[in-house]
Amino acid sequence: MKKMEIFDSTLRDGAQSEGISFSVQDKLNIVKALDDFGVHYIEAGNPGSNPKDIEFFEKVKKLKLKNATLCAFGSTRRKGIKVEDDSNVISLLEADTPTVVIFGKSWDLHIKEILRATEEENLEMIYDTISFFKEKGKEVIFDAEHFFDGYKANKKCTMKIIDKAVHAGADVIVLCDTNGAILPTEAYSITKEVVDKYPEKRIGIHCHNDIDCAVASSMLSVSAGACHVQGTFVGIGERCGNADLSVLIPNMQLKMGIPCIEGDLSNLTSTVMKIYDISNLIAPSNKPYTGSSAFAHKGGMHIDGVDKRSDSFEHINPETVGNQRKFLMSEMSGRTTIINKLENIAPEITKSSPEAKLILDMLKDMEHEGYQFEAADASFELLVLNALGRFKPHFKLSMYKTSGEHPSPDGEMSAFALIKVDVEGRTETSAAMGNGPVNALDIALRKALSIFYPELKNIHLTDYKVRVLAGNHATASKVRVLIENTDGEHIWTTVGVSTDIIEASWFALADAVEYYLYKKQSVPVLND
Repeated sequence: MKKMEIFDSTLRDGAQSEGISFSVQDKLNIVKALDDFGVHYIEAGNPGSNPKDIEFFEKVKKLKLKNATLCAFGSTRRKGIKVEDDSNVISLLEADTPTVVIFGKSWDLHIKEILRATEEENLEMIYDTISFFKEKGKEVIFDAEHFFDGYKANKKCTMKIIDKAVHAGADVIVLCDTNGAILPTEAYSITKEVVDKYPEKRIGIHCHNDIDCAVASSMLSVSAGACHVQGTFVGIGERCGNADLSVLIPNMQLKMGIPCIEGDLSNLTSTVMKIYDISNLIAPSNKPYTGSSAFAHKGGMHIDGVDKRSDSFEHINPETVGNQRKFLMSEMSGRTTIINKLENIAPEITKSSPEAKLILDMLKDMEHEGYQFEAADASFELLVLNALGRFKPHFKLSMYKTSGEHPSPDGEMSAFALIKVDVEGRTETSAAMGNGPVNALDIALRKALSIFYPELKNIHLTDYKVRVLAGNHATASKVRVLIENTDGEHIWTTVGVSTDIIEASWFALADAVEYYLYKKQSVPVLND
């Protein structure tokens, strides 16, 4: 088998995704991440398209890449213009990348209706451009745009185009499913025909995901003999996106036995999260291999099976791709789940311990009330400690009061909170203004408690989520509040439930503070 080549188009095709806008520094950071991971080619964009890409190509020259080859991307020369006089062609040359990617029309509909050219003119444009760059010593990858649609509509015309690109000296011929609608079985049979016709040529595949088959079509094209796979690292791209390399790479490497990258596959999850972070996107929890739920188990039977033998409900070891296994707490959990979750809280408890049943029953009762501890490990730990009699509260609420004002006097601080707490018989009352009642309550609570626990000045709320649990009671419905806090080093999440959104928020806020003080083993400062 020919060596597999991974070609990433995040900076070009991915940048065309709705809601994506990479800065020059974003692009440089993505190049570093992809190079570290070990892809072979990085399509860096069109150097003549805008000032941002011009600046990027100047700066990226200074990077010393270990694994990847940078590629400039552009079209064939324009109709009626000599190749050496075409400004877009010259900008590709001036980008000074060792490889250039040239796309040309391979569907007669586009030739006639979009280019408004004859078939012969299109062939000349392709030949002239590829041969120009080969004479300049460049590696040339030819993207046959709309190849599959063209093949199905007018096979003779489309195969002439491939033949012309081969004769012009293109190093790689890429068959593009630009409309993203080819079926995987069609991708296999058509790719195989091209591979068989040009056995000495590297054949590539480039799929869009408009029918959710981009990964499958790419894999079947590889089975048909393609040795060059294009996509974007997390599947972003125009319309429905491109083939997702973060799924394709482990599929080929782990399932098909085809080595794909120069780096370590265990870096996959961290690289995916880095790309999502740079792109200002949230990674789907159910993303194969790298999602937070990819190896998360909730059903009691599943958890029991994984505990006995991991491959009973996991297709690979999560560490292989840098992910980790999770056992989720829910009313569906069995004692195996509880024991796994208790390993770092109360390791002496076993399945047969009465405490295990007590905690499981308590968990089911609380989830019936609307609590959910899957994403609130801090609240779950406090629940366990309370059930085992191993937790002493660090403070007691005497009262709180909140009020809001609309419109707010200064345009920001729209709410007021008053709170009174008791710490070992000492009381403290505090008030605060905030951007909403929960923010005001959070500030007032930490303000009051910081007198006794100065370390609370280190924590701050980083995320706040509210979910209505049942809409049939309208505004009287129960709500579940999740609150995330950090001290700059650790992150923890707590949960509260009530028909009163302020009270639900209070439960979560109080748990967040209690958890931090418990972990710090804090002792109150009680001045006489």
